[in-house]
Amino acid sequence: MADGLRHEAEPVLTRWLEGPFGRLRCIDLPAAAGGKGMLARMPWCHRVLLENVMRQPDAAQRAAGRAALLEWLETGRSEAEIPFAPARILMHDTTCGPALVDIAAMRDVLAGAGGDPARLNPAVPVATSTDHSLPVDVSARPDAVQANMANEMARNAERYRFMKWAAGTVSGFRVFPPGTGIMHTINLERLATVVATEIRDGEAWAVPDTLVGTDSHTPMVNGIGVLGWGVGGIEAEGVMFDVPVSLRVPEVVGVRLDGALPDGSLATDLALTVTQMLRAAGVSGEFVEFFGPGVGQLTAGQRAVVSNMAPEYGATTGIFPIDDRTLRYLRETGREAAQVALVEEYARAQGLWHEPSQAPRYTRVLALDLSSVQPSLAGPHRPQDRLAPPEVRSALQAAGIQCGAPGKGGIPPDAVAIAAVTSCTNTTDLDLLVAAGLVARKARAMGLQVPGWVKTSLTPGSPSAERRLRRAGLLRGLEAMGFGIAGYGCATCIGNSGPLLPAVAEAVRQEGLRPVAVLSGNRNFPGRVHAQIDAALLASPPLVVAYAIAGRAALDISRDVLGFTSGGLPVRLADLWPSAAEIETVRAAASDPADIAAAGAEADHSAVWAALEAPDAALFPWDAASTYLRPPPFVNVGPDSRTDGPLLAHPLLVLGDDITTDHISPAGAIPARSDAASWLIERGENPGDLNVYASRRGNWEVMLRGLFTNKSVVNHLAPGLVAGQSVFAPTGEVLPAWRAAARYAEVGLPVVILAGERYGTGSSRDWAAKGAQLLGVRAVLANSFERIHRSNLVGMGVVPLRLPDGWRFDNLGLEAGDLIEIALQAAILKPRAPVPVVLRRRDGRVLRGTSTALLDTARELGLIQAGGMIPTILRRALAAMEP
Repeated sequence: MADGLRHEAEPVLTRWLEGPFGRLRCIDLPAAAGGKGMLARMPWCHRVLLENVMRQPDAAQRAAGRAALLEWLETGRSEAEIPFAPARILMHDTTCGPALVDIAAMRDVLAGAGGDPARLNPAVPVATSTDHSLPVDVSARPDAVQANMANEMARNAERYRFMKWAAGTVSGFRVFPPGTGIMHTINLERLATVVATEIRDGEAWAVPDTLVGTDSHTPMVNGIGVLGWGVGGIEAEGVMFDVPVSLRVPEVVGVRLDGALPDGSLATDLALTVTQMLRAAGVSGEFVEFFGPGVGQLTAGQRAVVSNMAPEYGATTGIFPIDDRTLRYLRETGREAAQVALVEEYARAQGLWHEPSQAPRYTRVLALDLSSVQPSLAGPHRPQDRLAPPEVRSALQAAGIQCGAPGKGGIPPDAVAIAAVTSCTNTTDLDLLVAAGLVARKARAMGLQVPGWVKTSLTPGSPSAERRLRRAGLLRGLEAMGFGIAGYGCATCIGNSGPLLPAVAEAVRQEGLRPVAVLSGNRNFPGRVHAQIDAALLASPPLVVAYAIAGRAALDISRDVLGFTSGGLPVRLADLWPSAAEIETVRAAASDPADIAAAGAEADHSAVWAALEAPDAALFPWDAASTYLRPPPFVNVGPDSRTDGPLLAHPLLVLGDDITTDHISPAGAIPARSDAASWLIERGENPGDLNVYASRRGNWEVMLRGLFTNKSVVNHLAPGLVAGQSVFAPTGEVLPAWRAAARYAEVGLPVVILAGERYGTGSSRDWAAKGAQLLGVRAVLANSFERIHRSNLVGMGVVPLRLPDGWRFDNLGLEAGDLIEIALQAAILKPRAPVPVVLRRRDGRVLRGTSTALLDTARELGLIQAGGMIPTILRRALAAMEP
């Protein structure tokens, strides 16, 4: 039945649900939408947003948000803003580290102002995994897990003690220790409820499970109907401290699925096909929703693989509605029967259940026949560049990888140096691990071996994988091919691939070998997987195993000979590839719903983690000698705005297209001859083991010196600049960008960055924006921005501007001494407002144009006017201290 909870405006209509889960109140969503017919016209993700809006405490926000969502149905587009209050936040160790450093430093500021630092706590629960620091130093050895975890703990003990301090002193902050798996797998298997319960005004309520996560692959949980997306750490800090998320009513691209995957095609193939298709369609920041009869033909695991790749296909989310497949997944992962019943009852009653016949209103609709999906790879440099197996050779040759006779040591010029079954993307779907295991088992039975130059590894997203693979009888075959489990974490996918095998590393140095990586990850930007590897192919786990056996990359994996049996007979992929029925049979035998809880509990109770000592005071005791943790200079109340008038700025960097956050703020190993290394070595660090940038994100000095130093970065401000260099225009000196920026700051000259298309593609790392702020960058002008990085820039008080039409890095011919004049005044800025820009060349010529302020909402405008998120949080906290 329905009844009303009256507020100062129109009533909020609610209803009761009853079942084995008890009696719960919930928003009457059909009534809020104006009836079941209107609700059926809305995209399923908008239905979740409407429910969220209807629980806003402010009646005016409720009314305006509801009206905006319903008005969207008329056009499929809207400039109106709605509030969003996610139920929880998900982080990982290398994004929570900088956020915790900010929190600890903010507590210092509050204490210095006479406040109680212990009162600065998240307003919503935060769960943090410890998954991004696991190295693959050791692989293809029985002790690989233990050895890699020991190295991880030795290198990161100081950071982990800091996380443990937060878990003990910051309320609502939970840490999953090393070895518990990858954050998105943990989210799917253990944290996601699909429908949550909470106490509101003394009553038990049922609400949709929603979240934001500080990783761009947070949408993986969209595969089971949970609405969540990736944000930068800066925006997550705002959510933590009750700064509301405000977003324009999302445009939604509907992808209609028909048919079913053919035998031989896997979830990875579908994900790469979708990625290519949606990038080609120009998806950029929209929500993507999958609907139609083909949805029911995909398992929850297959859907999760597709949802995981949302940032790769340019979307904020890639959501599948709730249906029977969702319920089956919840049962298979050990959820209680009452919880499964609640999910079904709630979804059906609230119109959140997927009806294949429904075709909601979308901004635009694309279609995909699942039966057309074929085995696929992607690369060698971008995940959207899908390749059919016969196309791989020519794609690699175009990237400079050649075929030919082996060099010294018998290593071929197209050697596969790394073959890694890795990442949440493809190890969370058990079918993919089973398929890899079946290929390995058959290869072992035929007497095949992996060549000695291939570094192989298996780093699944969940510790339950070991139990399941062993139960299925697949682990021994994987181990025989070198794919024994090397740890539970992101590992190779995030660039923690460890050293190449010695013979390959030597061939790279001495012979100019350009090896290839093949991995079941989600990104393959040059240098991301390993600093010495530019070309990388994304592939399904069984294809990774096949490439490892072949040892070469420039071949048609679907037809060419991979190796020879012990009797000398040729073996091709078709001899190893399992059928869909075989995969299903083995997967069913491998699964036990109790595995998730049992393996998770065992990993949670890590003896090493328990023995780690951590401080317990409300204020963190900083160590001035630390090379991992240093309070950053941008944690202060600061001026009201950094955009207080017309800006006349020097270009610090002029960059090209597809500059990723990996290029801006690296995550991989710190090179021994870098400026960051010099800073560390001067303070006593071992030059042979400086750890990775991702582990140093709590140290702004290191991160500042690593900015833009990826070898693929070209600064077009002057010819011949090495990656990371700029020109100090007043003297013409060529300096590291951070030094040039400091010189500009010393003489009071502002700087800007110019870039091409898709600036900030890739990971959500907030250091790409924090770094810009530390460089003194007032604005970034680009032809287009990736969503999360744009938001992070705003959170740091840096204005993102879309360059005037026709202005590009490769036709402007910018030089040191040219000036960019921007009519940038915070007091008159508006979302998406035109901003006049003048290029004043050093020879006196002038070029005028109109840029666009890429501020989506009034809240973002407020952040720019306040100088960023951290000053906003501090001002709110200081105001709360006043009597």
